[in-house]
Amino acid sequence: MTPRTVLSLEQALSLPSATLRFAQLGWRVIRIEATKSDRGLPGDPNRYIGSRVADHDRRSYFIAPNVGKEAIALNLKHPHGQELLRRLITALPVDVFCCNTLPSRYGSLGIGYDTLSAVKPDLIWAGISAMGPDYPDVPGYDPVIQAMCGYMEVTGDPAGAPTQMGLPVIDLKAGDEVYANVMLALLERSETGRGKAIHVSMLQAAASWLITVLPLIDFDCEPGEITRSGNEHRKFIPTNVYPAKDGFVYMAIGSDVQWRRLTAVPKFAPVANEVRLTNEGRHTERKQIHRDMAAVTSRHCVDELLADLRSATIPATRIFDIAQVRELPQLKERLTRTTMPDGKPVRMQPMAVDDDAAKRELAFPPRYGADTRRVLAQAGYGPAEIDAMAAAGIVACADPA
Repeated sequence: MTPRTVLSLEQALSLPSATLRFAQLGWRVIRIEATKSDRGLPGDPNRYIGSRVADHDRRSYFIAPNVGKEAIALNLKHPHGQELLRRLITALPVDVFCCNTLPSRYGSLGIGYDTLSAVKPDLIWAGISAMGPDYPDVPGYDPVIQAMCGYMEVTGDPAGAPTQMGLPVIDLKAGDEVYANVMLALLERSETGRGKAIHVSMLQAAASWLITVLPLIDFDCEPGEITRSGNEHRKFIPTNVYPAKDGFVYMAIGSDVQWRRLTAVPKFAPVANEVRLTNEGRHTERKQIHRDMAAVTSRHCVDELLADLRSATIPATRIFDIAQVRELPQLKERLTRTTMPDGKPVRMQPMAVDDDAAKRELAFPPRYGADTRRVLAQAGYGPAEIDAMAAAGIVACADPA
């Protein structure tokens, strides 16, 4: 696909994760941040989260979602700042505008679809919010949406409290929906010549993943089918974490054929009986099956168990920590990378799908306002005009130091 230009009023993680995917494709991504106010530090609050790895406004939590981008700072509360934004959209020119601010602020900041498409009718516009424009004043935070849409209810020990998932999956899901829907809109634009507004509700996007639980309510399911089950799969038996002499093994039995292969392994033969030949039968004895499986696995080492399970073509693994995941041979050469200002290489998450044309090495994230002068100059503003706008608080430019 032809490289595009994306202008994104972004902060936190949901939208930066989306625009990162465009940067990986080699597209130009320019992130807009607010100018300094009296209420706190300038720009994206995530700039100041985590350990200080480069300088004051590029800390560890900020780095990975923002590699390969440019950074400008505009005061969109000022009419001249809004005028500047519209000029950037036409002058660069911009294909996609994104934002993840409260929908109630679209009008006051001059960033709504109607406003921006008036100057560029084929503009693709995408916004992320907690619940979409019908709920314009509701802030959206990943763990709050996890609690609201049932994720915490179905995560954790059934005898314990609802539990937050270990990764910000709703932020990332919302970002992926922006990426997918922008791609669809660009395809439609190539056929119609028209732009499009895309509204991503974090709540709705998250609820779209409730495919294995929400529909069961109308089938008069048992309460245990739609609540916490720990590491156990609610439907496929046995699928669970089992103890070994030197660690743990996770195995998944997804069919009756796999069950027969499992119980054909001599050490697992004692867990078999006639009732357990079918998944339906195994459901009736699920608690005893898990006890029987643990009794077998706890007598053997992880490597021995995995060797037997591989020979029976049973999906299984040891439990890896994040440092070990980074070293997996299946992933090690697929990691994306950046380089810190001092020359230190940084390994980051891989792309979700290999793309030979994509960039695996991306530039280190820019400092706050680092590209303001250059980007404004590309839009036709002279040095004196930029100095005047900086002095008036309409833009902010990085300190040369």
